[in-house]
Amino acid sequence: MAEPHPCALVPVYNHPATIGAVCAELGALGLPVVLVDDGSHAECAAELDRLAEDGHHLLRLDTNHGKGASVRAGLKEVQRLGYTHALQVDADGQHASKDLPGFLATLDSTPDALVIGYPRYDASVPRARLYGRYATHVWVWINTLSMDIRDSMCGVRLYPVESLNRLLARHPCGDRMTFDTEVLVRWHWAGGALRNLPVHVHYPHDGVSHFALWRDNRQISLMHAKLFCGMLLRLPRLLSRRWRSAPAEARS
Repeated sequence: MAEPHPCALVPVYNHPATIGAVCAELGALGLPVVLVDDGSHAECAAELDRLAEDGHHLLRLDTNHGKGASVRAGLKEVQRLGYTHALQVDADGQHASKDLPGFLATLDSTPDALVIGYPRYDASVPRARLYGRYATHVWVWINTLSMDIRDSMCGVRLYPVESLNRLLARHPCGDRMTFDTEVLVRWHWAGGALRNLPVHVHYPHDGVSHFALWRDNRQISLMHAKLFCGMLLRLPRLLSRRWRSAPAEARS
């Protein structure tokens, strides 16, 4: 792998009040910021134009396509710009910037790994959101036959760009909320290296969520069903991998 050359990748859809602070925090870490405007309304689009004038790179999609589509477009743009790794961060400012240097530090030892954030919540987390995530966690553990992925829904992760774009060319992983989970399962199936790191999460009382309850839950349910069928097709290979990675005493 080439000498690591990371950037931050931030998909944005209507977060005008928080995106400026997110960019400032990422800039303080010495990271170039690539913003993907996923068809934001006028107020947010104007704020993104201002940030672009300040030197941040802006990729603008014509209409709202969803988080997955904007991250895929951003990853292609990041590779075109010559970056080797993209630190994906959400635009809502929920994730503590003090935890982000730990993700970049992994480039020294495991530059080929996809590094996944797992949340450390404070008291602001809505109980329904906290407990609801476990349905997805359990399905991910079933579909990978492992607990290698601690959390598949956190918006902070460090992507090795070239190898991930090759995977996405074969498996786009959905345009909306299914992307974050499916891309990790497919990376695991492909034998890609994974690391998990904690990131503190705070939910502001006036935070903006774009989760559409019925649409996104339906798509997530269909994704888990599709991945379960994919796991069954890969079952011999996944079991063989678990056998090879088990301690010798467990195999005897």
